[in-house]
Amino acid sequence: MNRLLEIACFSEEAATVAFKAGAHRIELCDNYCVGGITPSFDVIQAVRNNISLPLHVIIRPREGNYVYTQNEIEQMCLDFEFCKKAGVDGIVFGILTAENKVDEAACKELLKRAGNLPCTFHRAVDSCFDRVEALQTLVNLGFKKVLTSGGADHVMEGLSEISHMQNKFGKLISIMPGGGLRATNLKKVITESNCTEFHSAALKPGSDLPNSEEIKKLLQVLNGE
Repeated sequence: MNRLLEIACFSEEAATVAFKAGAHRIELCDNYCVGGITPSFDVIQAVRNNISLPLHVIIRPREGNYVYTQNEIEQMCLDFEFCKKAGVDGIVFGILTAENKVDEAACKELLKRAGNLPCTFHRAVDSCFDRVEALQTLVNLGFKKVLTSGGADHVMEGLSEISHMQNKFGKLISIMPGGGLRATNLKKVITESNCTEFHSAALKPGSDLPNSEEIKKLLQVLNGE
């Protein structure tokens, strides 16, 4: 079974570290401290120009909740257009209603803007009260992946929920565990969830750069070594 490791990167330097360490895909963000927001156009273009890995870019206009104004959604549309022109391989976003449900209308608008680019719904799904309903909505809308910690702050706390999500929806949408994922807990996540794509920032302590040795250890676990 082929398993994939996505590394969250918060700068061009971070993306370079992940690339050299053997990561399979990069999720490019800005500002780790607030959970990742849209990176600058300059950084997106630099990473696309200089790194040959598949590149997914998070489009999140600000920190905080995932309920956006029309002006914020219009800004996200502009960001989508740039990403398409820049040649990225996928877009990561999530929009909720005030009732913490997937905002179908807004997501449909942005998915249309994405065109042929595959889209991942990010951990906004963990804020949904009814994740079964949320996942069914994401499948119906056409999302290809969903990043989740199972409704918990940490992937290990939400592992049973991730397993449930995988069992129910894994053949319809790729369930990608993330949130505190490290080489020390990855084997348990693989065994209990049966997921095939995994997400980690693999950060060095006190740094927003990934640890190349941690990435290599994650890859070893993925390969069953």
